[in-house]
Amino acid sequence: MPNDSFSPLTIYHNIQSNLEKVVSGQKQSIRKLLAAFASGGHVLLEDLPGTGKTTLAKALAQSLQIEFQRIQFTPDLLPSDILGVSIFDQKDQTFHFHQGPVFTEILLADEINRASPRTQSALLEAMGEQQVSLDGVRYPLSDLFFVVATQNPMEFHGTYPLPEAQMDRFAIRFRLGYVGVDQEVEILTARQYQQLPHLDLPPCANREQIRQLRQAVCQVRMSEELKRYIVELVRATREADGVKMGASPRASLALMRMSQALALFDDSGFVTPDHIQEIAVAVIAHRMKLDSQAHFAGYEADRIVEDILRKVAVPI
Repeated sequence: MPNDSFSPLTIYHNIQSNLEKVVSGQKQSIRKLLAAFASGGHVLLEDLPGTGKTTLAKALAQSLQIEFQRIQFTPDLLPSDILGVSIFDQKDQTFHFHQGPVFTEILLADEINRASPRTQSALLEAMGEQQVSLDGVRYPLSDLFFVVATQNPMEFHGTYPLPEAQMDRFAIRFRLGYVGVDQEVEILTARQYQQLPHLDLPPCANREQIRQLRQAVCQVRMSEELKRYIVELVRATREADGVKMGASPRASLALMRMSQALALFDDSGFVTPDHIQEIAVAVIAHRMKLDSQAHFAGYEADRIVEDILRKVAVPI
C-alpha cells in the first residue's frame, strides 16, 4: 500500500522503477511520459506496431491506484462509444445518461488514428476542458483525467490524420523506437514464462500522491528570462521557412509545465535551459503543419525545431 508521506521525488522514482520492470531500455521514454503525467498533459505515442506503446500505457495504469479505461479505435467506432449515450427509460418516461469510457482517470486511446476524424474529435472537449457536453448538459471529468493515445505512422493502411486542433491538445508526442539487442533479450526472458508481466505490477501511488506530485511541479521556479525563451522558441515556428502553421500558445504552456516536471525529477528547485531544450522537440514539432512544398522536399518538423533551438539565443 503506497505511503501518503512520500516526497514528490520519491513518488516519481517509485513509478519510474515500476515501469522499468516491464518496459526495458526505454528510460528516456518513461521520463517523458511521467513528465507529461506529472504536469497534467496528454501523451501521443507514435511508432511502429510491437514497440511497446500499449504495454507502457498499461504499465502506468497498473502502477497507480486510479481508474483506467481502454478504447480500441476502429473505423466503425462512433463518438457515443466514447462519450456515452442517453437511453430512454420506459418506467419513468425519461432519458438517462449512461457514461462512456471517457469518464475515467487514465484513458488509453489505442490506435487512435484508425477511427474517423469525426470520432477522434469526440475527445477534443474532454482533453481541453476536462468535461463532456451532451444534450445541453455538461458532465465534469476527474481532475486527474489523462489520455495516453497511440497511433501508427500515417503511411499505414487504414489510418486517418488527427485534426490539428486535437494534435494541439497533446502536450507531447514521441516515439519509443526499437530497443537494443540486450534489451530485446531481456524482453524475451521476461516473457518466457509470463505473457503479460505488467499485470503483476503492484500499485505504487494513489490519488493524493498524484495530486501532490502535480502540485510540486507547479511550484518549481522558472525565471522570466526562461519564460521569454520559451515564447521565442514557439514564435519562431510561426516564421520558419516551409511552415504553414506554427505552434500555438498552448505549446508554450506545455513546454513550461513539462520543463518544470523535468526539473523536479532532477531534484532541482528551478528550471534550466537544458530542461527546456531536452523536451522542446517532443512538445512543439507535432503541432506544426508544413506546406506542401516543404513536405515534398523532405522537410521534417522535428528538424525545423532542432534548427530553431540552435538559432534562438539561450539566456545566460
